[in-house]
Amino acid sequence: QLQLVESGGGLVQPGGSLRLSCAASERILDNAIGWFRQAPGKEREGVSCLNSGLDFATYADSVKGRFTISRDNAKNSVYLQMNSLNPEDTAVYYCAAVRKRLFAPCELVTAGYDSWGQGTQVTVSS
Repeated sequence: QLQLVESGGGLVQPGGSLRLSCAASERILDNAIGWFRQAPGKEREGVSCLNSGLDFATYADSVKGRFTISRDNAKNSVYLQMNSLNPEDTAVYYCAAVRKRLFAPCELVTAGYDSWGQGTQVTVSS
């Protein structure tokens, strides 16, 4: 089972930036990778994802233009650069993965992934 470990969360002021990292225990080139978040009292929602084998990204409307997902296959790692953060971005952020045929599209739905990290807290507050 693929193991995922997130890091990089913390407290940031509105308008600030954070870069989340997700380290995988094995190669992820043939995995679709997703970042999800869950705020208190809310369902987990998809933020961004990368297709298997390609750096073609999908973003939720709420983060388009502010967040950037990327992958470093040599390091078996995925990143989420978050800019122009606002209090509505406060949540626990999770990295998720699922093995897919190469170039298969990714999905921003939790049911589409079978490996999950433990999450990292992001708090946006002044």
